[in-house]
Amino acid sequence: MRKSTPETMICAELFTFSDGREAGFRISGHSGAGEAGYDIVCAAVSSAAYFVANTITDVIGVKAAISVKDGYMNCKIASENTEVCKILLKGFRLHLTALSRQYPQNIQIIDTEV
Repeated sequence: MRKSTPETMICAELFTFSDGREAGFRISGHSGAGEAGYDIVCAAVSSAAYFVANTITDVIGVKAAISVKDGYMNCKIASENTEVCKILLKGFRLHLTALSRQYPQNIQIIDTEV
């Protein structure tokens, strides 16, 4: 496993419960694919992460543990909310996987059981 550094790679940690149900994500770092403010990889990942977090909380209405700061977003849902968030989180996984294939030097995906 490659180690992520904030200057060179986005680390997308995708959370699952022990039974495989999606539990949320943590995105950290910067892709290094372009100048700050003009980095299309960071923009794509950030936009997708905000879309998912906002849809979970403001559209679906699930209370999630969300924290955000520069180069970092953490979003976790409770196990009782997995069914209603399942499709959204699986779509997010597919989106990040496609981006990581297109930009393998800039995005690392890690699966983590919580």
